[in-house]
Amino acid sequence: MRVVAITACPTGIAHTYMAADKLTDTAKQLGFTIKVETQGAMGIENRLTEQDIQRADIVLVAADINIEHRDRFAQHRCLEVTIQDALQHPRRVFSQCQQLLAQ
Repeated sequence: MRVVAITACPTGIAHTYMAADKLTDTAKQLGFTIKVETQGAMGIENRLTEQDIQRADIVLVAADINIEHRDRFAQHRCLEVTIQDALQHPRRVFSQCQQLLAQ
């Protein structure tokens, strides 16, 4: 499964980056391909390209705030979870991604 993800928390400091790391590590353990864009205090980092988005099976948004440029994902399957879900239950989040794809 190819996943693109966006992480964003209200302060845009610790949790944004911790969730990105947790999702990346868990995806690798599960054999999934992932690229994570962070929208934090430093702005958008590791920006997803149009090609990244087109290649993805699913878009995962782990955010507690509105993300910038959400319109990029209008034509894609998208799962939205909280930052805490991404941090505490990343395997469950990826299971939800798989369930969404199976529909």
